Amino acid sequence: MTTTVLLVDDHPVVRSGLRAVIEAGDALTVVGEAATGEEAIALTGHLHPDVVLCDLRLGSGIDGIRTTIGLRALDPAPVVLILTTFDRDAEVLGAIEAGAAGYLLKDVDPEVIVQGIHRAAAGDMVLAPDLATRVLKGMRSPLPKLTDREIEVLRHLARGATNKEIARTLFVTEATVKSHLAHIFTKLDVDSRSRAIHVAQETGLI
Repeated sequence: MTTTVLLVDDHPVVRSGLRAVIEAGDALTVVGEAATGEEAIALTGHLHPDVVLCDLRLGSGIDGIRTTIGLRALDPAPVVLILTTFDRDAEVLGAIEAGAAGYLLKDVDPEVIVQGIHRAAAGDMVLAPDLATRVLKGMRSPLPKLTDREIEVLRHLARGATNKEIARTLFVTEATVKSHLAHIFTKLDVDSRSRAIHVAQETGLI
């Protein structure tokens, strides 16, 4: 029985390479390609692939995690396998929590990708051993949940913006910015701006 695959990546050259790798494998057929998450969801609704092989960063539009959520909400829902260059804990955990059946890195051997698609289609969770360990650890010790506004403040902070500059950009008062920072410091268990930025970057929050 042939497993049908939809490729989702914003780089045509990458899609072309993946198509060649996948179609060289046994019982695999690429039925379509998408450059954006929105396009992937629309195509999946028409083509009904068994597996969607999706990048995490898709340029403009929704990212791979939101794409996964959208794909898994379809009926029938395809299996989603993330293939990306990013391996930060927050991204791996985010993808799994969104419903992805696995998470592979683009530097793996092509045969690992082919086998990963087969395993995902068969209902297995597909993770490299080190990623599996980190996922289990992350599920036992979840990352702190920051609000969208707190993450926005953190991003401005990481760019070196002052409280006054952040307040002006977000159209809020400096007191509001300080309040957001206090909440951020508490959630991340840090006591300085530099530590907050470091922790946020290390865990993939920003």
